[in-house]
Amino acid sequence: MSETTLPPGVLGSIAEESEVDPPGGARERAYAVLRTAILRGALPAGTLLNEADIGSELGISRTPVRAALQSLLQEDLIEVGARRQLYVRTIPPSSRREVILLREALEQITVREACEVMTLEEIDELRLILIRQRRAAEQGDVERFIELDDQFHIGIAAGARLPTAQRFLEQIRALIRMMGLRAVTRRGRMTEVLDEHEAIVAALEARDADAALGRLTDHLKATYRLIRELDDEHADDAGMRLGGV
Repeated sequence: MSETTLPPGVLGSIAEESEVDPPGGARERAYAVLRTAILRGALPAGTLLNEADIGSELGISRTPVRAALQSLLQEDLIEVGARRQLYVRTIPPSSRREVILLREALEQITVREACEVMTLEEIDELRLILIRQRRAAEQGDVERFIELDDQFHIGIAAGARLPTAQRFLEQIRALIRMMGLRAVTRRGRMTEVLDEHEAIVAALEARDADAALGRLTDHLKATYRLIRELDDEHADDAGMRLGGV
């Protein structure tokens, strides 16, 4: 495993944001900050997560940090490396296809069910999310755009009244973000994402499950195509560094 040390100041900066200020205690705060840092890529794969360093950065003791790390370990966002040290998880190619298939299956279930039970008020909330997401795209706010993307898809699961599926989807979407969801911001993709989201909402409002599933499938395929392209580019870059072509 290629090891990276904790970047100085990253956790403290995220902790200052109001959106990462849970009402609970130090454990909840450490968990929220670390999870956000991992999903944003501020702590890349292979980053060593030292309890003392994290505690010093956040101004808390090692005990709540240890508890927060255990929660992240249960979510598979971090992993145990050599000498029982904890690192931000690396998702190998052998696991990426499984993650994508699981997300697709879960979202198909929630979209189909949402067509039956989602209220008009909840559908209106999705439209509000899209308004905020379009504003983020216009402002070039990548992090906000991706966070609202999560809210949109998780909102459909919540409206489907499937809490277990919602929890699984939250975990899977976290892994997808680690795999390169940032690809949605490339080459005008944000505008396409918004159009695809609008089409999904329209199908939900019409209670047309077949149309909603079709729009969802098109949306996921387009996103995964960009993620694969990003993987290929990284592979090419690595090959060039090694003298390859």
